Amino acid sequence: MASSTIVKIMSDKITPSLGLKTLLKISNVLLLPLIGMVVFLALWAAVANNLETSLGKFPGPVAVLEQAVGLVEEHQAQAEKEAAFYERQELRNADRMAKDPSYEPNIRAFTGVPTFFDQIWTSLYTVGVGFFFASLIAVPLGIMCGLSKSAYAAINPLIQLFKPISPLAWLPLVTMVVSAVYVSDDPFFAKSFVTSAVTVALCCLWPTLINTAVGVSSVDSDLLNVSKVLRLNTWVHIQKIILPSSIPMIFTGLRLSLGIGWMVLIAAEMLAQNPGLGKFVWDEFQNGSSQSLARIMVAVLTIGIIGFALDRLMLSLQKSVSWDKSVNLR
Repeated sequence: MASSTIVKIMSDKITPSLGLKTLLKISNVLLLPLIGMVVFLALWAAVANNLETSLGKFPGPVAVLEQAVGLVEEHQAQAEKEAAFYERQELRNADRMAKDPSYEPNIRAFTGVPTFFDQIWTSLYTVGVGFFFASLIAVPLGIMCGLSKSAYAAINPLIQLFKPISPLAWLPLVTMVVSAVYVSDDPFFAKSFVTSAVTVALCCLWPTLINTAVGVSSVDSDLLNVSKVLRLNTWVHIQKIILPSSIPMIFTGLRLSLGIGWMVLIAAEMLAQNPGLGKFVWDEFQNGSSQSLARIMVAVLTIGIIGFALDRLMLSLQKSVSWDKSVNLR
């Protein structure tokens, strides 16, 4: 009886505690972000109501939502127009082939104006390529700098020299070099794409390189001693000791690089008028219509949402490859 009474008292105390923890967790995950969003929207609406610009009143949340819906409808209309364009060609070619079996059908590409969603895909593709090649260079180079003090001493001055350079300074140089080197009558990639991707790669190279070097040089000495005792060769040493221990720092660098690459790309597209979200923003600014500000706000919010999604994607990848699952990664 006594033991059952003690168990009952303990369960009565634990249950409210667990319930409180669950409520706090739900509050942190859902309620607090929701409150923050509502406050932001209220402040935005209040400021927009009292702010006049040369293009009219600054757009509030409702006006931006209306333009977002309009951009979706424009994309759907353009997709239907593209489908009808190819359907007409197929019918025409089928008719010609029925009359003349020797006729070779020719399909012309649809040349409609890129929609907002086409621009999003262009920007994502460009930043993905630039980030991939930057990572392909930065991670091995960072491992080399972390393992060798001589390599670090040789490369560090170059890192410190090129790291602070703005993408706006790189862009004219990259544009001229790409125009001079990438010469083809039928290029596989457009020059504008190559220019943007190279600019992104140059600017998001350094955070990954630096963090990788720091992560590799900070590996626990006990692990290094184990490697020496087991007489692991260089590749096995890197694979089994260095990489698992430095994964957190490498991914910190990758996340920083991807964020920087996304910001750099938008600026490069605006300045060089390369296809993408940056060009969409600049075109709307130059258009100067009463709807332009709201459409620019749609693009700005989209850029922020995509940047957040890319960061969460890298965080999920980091969690999946990290050996220490107990670490709270945010």
